[in-house]
Amino acid sequence: MTTFVFGHKAPDTDSTGAPLIWEWYLNSKGVDAKAKLLGQPNTEAAFVAEKWGFALPEIITDVENDQPVVIVDTNNPAELPANINNADIQAIIDHHKLVGGLETKGPIDITIRPLACTVTVMHDLMGADAETMPDNIKGLMLSCILSDTLEFRSPTTTDTDRALAQKLAAELNLDIAAYASEMFEAKSDVSAFSDAELLRMDSKEYAVEGTKFRVSVLETTAPKIILDRKAGLMETSIEVAKEDGVDQVILFVVDILREEATLLVPNDLVKTLAEKSFGATVSGDTVVLPGVMSRKKQIIPALKL
Repeated sequence: MTTFVFGHKAPDTDSTGAPLIWEWYLNSKGVDAKAKLLGQPNTEAAFVAEKWGFALPEIITDVENDQPVVIVDTNNPAELPANINNADIQAIIDHHKLVGGLETKGPIDITIRPLACTVTVMHDLMGADAETMPDNIKGLMLSCILSDTLEFRSPTTTDTDRALAQKLAAELNLDIAAYASEMFEAKSDVSAFSDAELLRMDSKEYAVEGTKFRVSVLETTAPKIILDRKAGLMETSIEVAKEDGVDQVILFVVDILREEATLLVPNDLVKTLAEKSFGATVSGDTVVLPGVMSRKKQIIPALKL
């Protein structure tokens, strides 16, 4: 039976590239594996897949009982298919905190390491087999690291991530700065997306003292394009919250080049959140948070009411 490999819902570059990379690795070891997606990938992920000659994996909405799966780039049941605990989970490869709630049919391989990117973990797990990666797999791996680290600007970046990216770029004869600029330009082109799609594009659910939030992050080199839509985004966030069963959607627009985030502040709840979480002084419907780049390391851990 084919093993499905997939990451989290609202797939970014890492959750699109990592399944393809692990599909290649498992197939090379004689395991019948196929990458899948749990939603439409963002524009950067689509650019990267096309750049390195990959068709985007099939999007699935759920898994059947006993379906063999490998989960990558998450271990959070809220970001996975509803029937995930009835699947045959064979492995988890991740770089996020352990959430809990997954149930397996037997002992499995679980690797969660404090690195910036899932594919950096994968490279280590491959051992000597990593040296057999074809260029298109190397390209995916480099792309995932540059995306997750924001070209090493993110505080999640480790020396291991940086060294691997530099090694891959040298083998591919690629200039990191030039290629990262192409990727970020693709990520910043959000003109085709509705306000609701933007709010769900890169988001995770998180509860703070019983209040459920959808924490959305949009990383861009052109924040004005998104902030010019703030009125529509704030209005639509009410509908998205109702549809998704959360109390509030909060949106951080991360300016990759200026290394700061702008938080949209549509009401007193978010105002209180911004002031208590980040020590910010809020006087309007947005607040700039200097140095805030990472949801995983700087946003989620700081949230309080």
